[in-house]
Amino acid sequence: MRRLTYFIGCSVDGFIAGPDGQHDSSGFDGDLKAAILAECPETVPDHVRISLGVAGTANKKFDTVVMGRGAYESARATGSTSPYPHLRQYVFSSTLIRPDLEVDVVAGDPVEFVRGLKREPGMGIWLCGGAVLAGQLLGEIDELIIRHHPVVFGDGIPLFRTSFTPAPFTLTGSRVFTTGVAVTTYAKQ
Repeated sequence: MRRLTYFIGCSVDGFIAGPDGQHDSSGFDGDLKAAILAECPETVPDHVRISLGVAGTANKKFDTVVMGRGAYESARATGSTSPYPHLRQYVFSSTLIRPDLEVDVVAGDPVEFVRGLKREPGMGIWLCGGAVLAGQLLGEIDELIIRHHPVVFGDGIPLFRTSFTPAPFTLTGSRVFTTGVAVTTYAKQ
């Protein structure tokens, strides 16, 4: 069975973006960039892959990406309607209109949809963002890979937006990069 991995960057105070979706892209450099490009280059948006000259790099960990509307709109702000054309892309939204998009829009229950994806053959499924979507899918997440960037936002969009629902995970790995980014990996208990 395929696994759902929430692979996401956040501030040290646990925010994936600022209150209005602002991002701080600092820290994607040096040994962190080399590790991401070597281990999971498919998690880098297409416009960045092109600028780095790695657009044709094969997927290593994921063949499918799921994201909330806010995460998708953030990617669209770069001018792309297809931020990860090298992956099967699903955006969860009840208001996006499909015809002008190069992604599949899912208006139904994300839990049932992801359970269906997990039963299909293939590589891993990447949850790339959306605090509400992450909260909805918390029970389906098999692995957390969190990049803690050395910056404090003070306010913003948290890693998860859900009711108080403790979900235990076990630490399976930890690395610190020269940029100051700490990557921690957890498996669902």
